Amino acid sequence: MTKRFLIRSLALLCWLAIAPPPCTAADTANRWNVLFIAIDDLRPELGCYGVAAAQSPNLDRFAQTAVLFDRHYVQVATCGASRYALLTGRSPAHSKVTRSNTAAYAGASAFQPSEQPGAQSMPELFRRSGYHTVCIGKISHTPDGRVFAYNGQGDGRPELPGAWSDLPTPFGPWQRGWGIFFAYANGRHREDGRGHQDLMEFSVENDADLPDGMLASEAIKQLQAAKVRNQPFFMGLGFFKPHLPFVAPKQDWEAFENKSIPLPPPGKIDSPYWHSSGEFYKYSAPFEKTRPLKPAAQRQSRRAYYACVRYVDRQVGRVLNSTWLEIRLLLCGAITAGTWANSKFGASTRRWNAPTVACC
Repeated sequence: MTKRFLIRSLALLCWLAIAPPPCTAADTANRWNVLFIAIDDLRPELGCYGVAAAQSPNLDRFAQTAVLFDRHYVQVATCGASRYALLTGRSPAHSKVTRSNTAAYAGASAFQPSEQPGAQSMPELFRRSGYHTVCIGKISHTPDGRVFAYNGQGDGRPELPGAWSDLPTPFGPWQRGWGIFFAYANGRHREDGRGHQDLMEFSVENDADLPDGMLASEAIKQLQAAKVRNQPFFMGLGFFKPHLPFVAPKQDWEAFENKSIPLPPPGKIDSPYWHSSGEFYKYSAPFEKTRPLKPAAQRQSRRAYYACVRYVDRQVGRVLNSTWLEIRLLLCGAITAGTWANSKFGASTRRWNAPTVACC
């Protein structure tokens, strides 16, 4: 990929996020629909990035028909702030949002609740341009597009005002947004007040027994509805895994039995931005939590991470292979699709990096 192409791509993204809507309805000549897939904490641990240990056939296959970015870096290495930058097109250097997970709805960076002369976020621009916009899962920082705290307190107002026509994220037995985000099997979750804190769990049999499987099913349902709706759509689909805790079906853990799991490079990176993995060490692990982890614990942790990648890759495949969705080149077809991953686990790869695969 040339530097000029990347600059044009970034400039287009910024224009989308800040330009005022050119009209109140979609141009009748515009037949483009957009499926935007976000995957939380996905590093470039995929086959299409040369990682032989990863099992990611669906994303690898998509990458073969798309543009694979290998010099794309997150704006800032924290979750909420990087999403804020992407959804607004504003650099953290200008917005001053570098750490906050609540930037969209609290403090000086918060979006105005009423409609402004120009769109405040990328999905709002699509909606104001005549698109039907749907948010499933985690696109902004909250896992369902509504403002609630981890403990469930909050008023549930939209995190991105005016952005979404529908917020159909399914909750299942977890009953609320942060419940599905920090889910374990059978309705248990990290924030239910019952002390669930396991680092990893691989017990369920079916994909739909966990939230990401439910998100994929809802996305397929919404795509079917979009097929008969006489209106272009923008769908944001935000999968949770491989974010902590490492939870996936049993088959995904077993798929790495007797497989070679490479260890990360030894030693600490000489950088003032060294990440101490505080969230990781808060969980209850099935091994001694030394710093650094012992080799056996490293392999077990990486196997758990790869298992979650395998699980979410299968959900992406389900959506892309759904009955009518057809991915084509931008100049030839009627649907564009891209995947974006925001990751704070970049330190062990010696760079802050989030893989982006885009159809264009």
